[in-house]
Amino acid sequence: MASRLIVKTLSKRHRLCSTSPPFLSKTSASRSASTLVVAEHEGGSIKAQSLSAVVAANSLGHDNPVSLLLAGSSSSLLQAAERAATCHPSISQVLVADSEKFANPLAEPWAKLVQLVQQKGGYSHVIATSGSFGKNILPRAAALLDVSPVTDVVEVNGPNQFVRPIYAGNALCTVRYTGANPCMLTVRSTSFPVPPLAADSKSNGAPISHVDLSTLDEDSIGKSRYIKLSSEDTERPDLGSARIVVTGGRGLKSAENFKMLEKLAEKLGAAVGATRAAVDAGFVPNELQVGQTGKIVAPDLYMAFGVSGAIQHLAGMKDSKVIVAVNKDADAPIFQVADYGLVADLFEVIPELLEKLPEKK
Repeated sequence: MASRLIVKTLSKRHRLCSTSPPFLSKTSASRSASTLVVAEHEGGSIKAQSLSAVVAANSLGHDNPVSLLLAGSSSSLLQAAERAATCHPSISQVLVADSEKFANPLAEPWAKLVQLVQQKGGYSHVIATSGSFGKNILPRAAALLDVSPVTDVVEVNGPNQFVRPIYAGNALCTVRYTGANPCMLTVRSTSFPVPPLAADSKSNGAPISHVDLSTLDEDSIGKSRYIKLSSEDTERPDLGSARIVVTGGRGLKSAENFKMLEKLAEKLGAAVGATRAAVDAGFVPNELQVGQTGKIVAPDLYMAFGVSGAIQHLAGMKDSKVIVAVNKDADAPIFQVADYGLVADLFEVIPELLEKLPEKK
C-alpha cells in the first residue's frame, strides 16, 4: 500500500502531510518516552537555545523525563551543570562528561559521547538545536546509532510526528517517524520560545551525575583537530537570541557603510545581521549571515536595510514578530512580508535615525 500525500494551503505557506502506511509499527510511540537533550554552555551558563530544546522535549508527551547532557572541561562545566540543574523544572537529570576531549565542539568525540550515553540510558529521543553545534554533531551520532534524524523541526505533534519546513520555508511538511529508537531531532530554537517561569514553578534542583567515560571508544576520535575560534569582539547581543536585529543587504554597497548600520545597532541595543549577498561581497563576516544557509532568527523587531528579500533570506527571518523594511525599490519582495515598509534611500534614512534616536544608556 502506498503512502498518501495531502496538500493544503495555509495562508502564505503550504503544509504537506505525509501519512505512513498502516502496516508500519509506531516503534517510538509504543515505548515509554525519555529524552536526552544535548546542550551547549558558555561561561558557566546554559545557552538559551538549549533551553528551547528542553521546551521541545516537553511537547513529546507527558511523563517524559528529560536528561540534559553537558560536556567539556574546567570549572565552567561544573558551574554550568549547577545552573542547569535549577534552570527549568522539566529537567530531571544533568549528565556531565568532564574530559579535555570535549573542550571543543568537534563532531567525532561528541558523536561518540552521544552514542555512549544513549546506549547506556536507552533514551527514546535525542534532541539538539539546529545551530552549527547541533547540525555538526547529531547527524554523525545518528549514523553511529543507525537511525535517520529528523532535522529543523518547528512543531512537535506527539512522540513520533513532527513538522519541518521544506522548499526554503515555503512549505511545511508533517513527517511521522517509524524507525527504531532513538528518534533524533534537531529543532529550531526560534519555534520553541522559553516561557517565563512562575515563582512557584522553580526547580529544586535536578541530580547531577558524571558520565563514565572508561568505555568510550577513542579509535575514531582523532580524525579532526581544533585550530582556533574566530569571533567578533563586541558588546552587542548574540544574533541568534537578540530581541532586535538590524540587517543590511547588498544595498549598503561596502564594508565601510556597514559601520553606519553598526552604530544604529548600538543605539538600539540590537544585533547586526547580513544577507548572503553582503557576506559574499566581503562586507561582513559569515557569522552574521541570516537565512537558509545562515542563522535562523525570530526577534521582536527585525529591521532590514537594503535587503531585496530573496527567498533564502526570508526563510531565516520571516517568523520575526515585527518586520520593518527600508528599500528604494518599491517592488522588492521584502515588502511582501514586512509589517512596515518605507520606500526610501537607506543612506538618507539611517543618518536621520542616528540623529533622532537617543544614545543607549
